[in-house]
Amino acid sequence: MSGKASIIIIRKKGEHAGHHGGAWKVAYADFVTAMMALFIVLWLMNSSKQIQDAVGGYFKDPTGTAKKVGSDMVGSGENFVVSKDNMEKLKEQLQKAIRQVPDFNKLKNHIDMTVTNEGLRIELTESATGTFFDEGSAKFNVDGQELLFALAAELGKLPNKIYVEGHTDATPYSRGSNYTNWELSTDRANDARRLLQSHGVGPDQVEQVRGFADMKPRVAGHPFDPANRRISLIVKYLEKTPGGDSEKSGAGEPANPADATSGNTSAPNSEKSPPPAASKDEKK
Repeated sequence: MSGKASIIIIRKKGEHAGHHGGAWKVAYADFVTAMMALFIVLWLMNSSKQIQDAVGGYFKDPTGTAKKVGSDMVGSGENFVVSKDNMEKLKEQLQKAIRQVPDFNKLKNHIDMTVTNEGLRIELTESATGTFFDEGSAKFNVDGQELLFALAAELGKLPNKIYVEGHTDATPYSRGSNYTNWELSTDRANDARRLLQSHGVGPDQVEQVRGFADMKPRVAGHPFDPANRRISLIVKYLEKTPGGDSEKSGAGEPANPADATSGNTSAPNSEKSPPPAASKDEKK
């Protein structure tokens, strides 16, 4: 035998850690699901404005209860009543909705909401250069349309009846024209009605369309003030009765029935012919 001792090397195999299980798969699946949801939302946000508003509204109010204005019946959906006691809540909800309208900062000084004996009165007033209407036109411009669409989306959820009024200032049309402030005020009110009903307001919800010309100025003593040119929406009160389904309209019916017109009818003695081209002397 050799004098050298043999060297024995012992290698120990490391033990494998215990089985990790499938927890990581669950976490990974949750991550993938969250990423998919994110991409779907981003895709929807590039869609139409109506879809954007719907998606944004869900994240602001997932349960859908915030828009039940004045409701004391949880889960009752749209079958609730806006009465004199909670009309202020409707006013706040509408003010919140119209803040989302493009160019709201440009329009806000021409939007006035007031709780009256008749109901909630929403007035859209004109400026000297025009705010909601183009010069000589009975049709709402883009800003006016966007505002009415936002209002219609909220008002259409209510059972309350709505009156639509058109008003002008005292500036007459050019002499010899058959188209007067009566026709203009009624045509503008009817255009408001059409826009409201095309974006959420029910077909039977608009109860009256009124054209007052310059008979009821907003700025008393200043008949030519541009603020007298306006569209007014009146959301009528509804009151619960002990019997249940019956309802009573709020105060403020027209003193003279001839002042009110229904549906598409025009103001008294107005002609149905289309308006002539506006001249320099015609009102805005």
